[in-house]
Amino acid sequence: MADIERDPPNQASAPTRALVSWALYDWANSPFFTLVITFVFSAYFAQAIVGDPIRGTALWGYATITSGLLVAVFSPILGAVADAGGRRKPWLIAFTGICVLASAMLWYAEAAPAFIGWALAWVVVATVGIEFGIVFNNAMLPDLVAAARMGRWSGWAWALGYLGGLAALVLALMGFVVAERPWFGLDKESFQHVRMVGPLVAVWLVAFSWPLFAYTPDRMPSGLAVRAGVVRGMRNLIATLARVRDYGDLARFLVARMLYADGLATVFAFGGIYAAGTFAMTLEQVMVFGIVLNVTAGAGAFAFAWIDDWLGSKRTILIALVGLIASALGAVVVTDPFWFWFWGALLGVFVGPTQAASRTLMARLAPAELRTEFFGLYALTGKATAFAGPFLVATVTAAFESQRLGLSTVLAFFLVGFALMFTVREPERA
Repeated sequence: MADIERDPPNQASAPTRALVSWALYDWANSPFFTLVITFVFSAYFAQAIVGDPIRGTALWGYATITSGLLVAVFSPILGAVADAGGRRKPWLIAFTGICVLASAMLWYAEAAPAFIGWALAWVVVATVGIEFGIVFNNAMLPDLVAAARMGRWSGWAWALGYLGGLAALVLALMGFVVAERPWFGLDKESFQHVRMVGPLVAVWLVAFSWPLFAYTPDRMPSGLAVRAGVVRGMRNLIATLARVRDYGDLARFLVARMLYADGLATVFAFGGIYAAGTFAMTLEQVMVFGIVLNVTAGAGAFAFAWIDDWLGSKRTILIALVGLIASALGAVVVTDPFWFWFWGALLGVFVGPTQAASRTLMARLAPAELRTEFFGLYALTGKATAFAGPFLVATVTAAFESQRLGLSTVLAFFLVGFALMFTVREPERA
């Protein structure tokens, strides 16, 4: 068969408190990506720990490759095992805890080359932990909300995530980075006011993820012992991969998403480093730029949430990709900082809808009994070629000694992903 045999759409929704608690997980995890991966710690790593923006960019890229490969290999396996075992929240709690611990350890990454390995190791561990957690959180969505409203809740959750990143950025900026006297008496000479973003992310994640664990319902356990669940999960995954052609539209969507998600991940990983190196932005300016980007991204995710349910997830993704291509091109060709700010802010408008609508389309396409497994494959396709974007950026940047040429490689991922999305047929909606 060319298309997926879908279960009847879910017409019931979980209580509002359960849905809001589920959406809060996006609020809880977004500061990790905003403060550590994209804007603050990545720039601190390149400029202060490594002391060379070019070499720092390359090393950060290799760390991104490592974490991406780990997520790509193990996400489908964990998803299949979780589907066999039934429950998702125990996995979600465990991997969230890993990210909390690893983020806190970044406090000890001092501004000296001796701490390069320490910083990169904990960034990889934290990234793997939070990415695995997101797999299980995403897979819960179709069980919580009616099919006709999944686009709205996915988009609203993404918007909430961007607001969380914005709130954390403002807190870090005003309380630590630019404050004349940082909170808790932190020492600026040893960059304690910057390193504090690691513990801040850890505390934030604990404080705002607990409602999900407390109030959002989980699936019933299957009753299988752990070993039996692992065996069954692995068998199910092998069977799914063996008949991947039976899931035609889903497979084509995953390939398209693999490409444009790689472009987005690369932008996130190198956005702060690019702004600091090419436009000589200070760390404070990079953080303000991050705030602007989060505002526009949150607004885009919120506004497009209705479009997702109205026009469909596929069309929403295509519209957003056109916007990403145009704004990313503008950001890498301009030389005036004002226009970089303009195109960067516009790019944010289309980032959120691309991600939120992709999650919704995955939820609509995946068979109910294999949902976590397919969201594991969804994570795989977000990471399977994750090495390609950072590798190209690192290689081109080093070869031509130009961050501008290095970051421009993301355009290829957006363009090819856009072309492949035309081959995907979205399920008919009730």
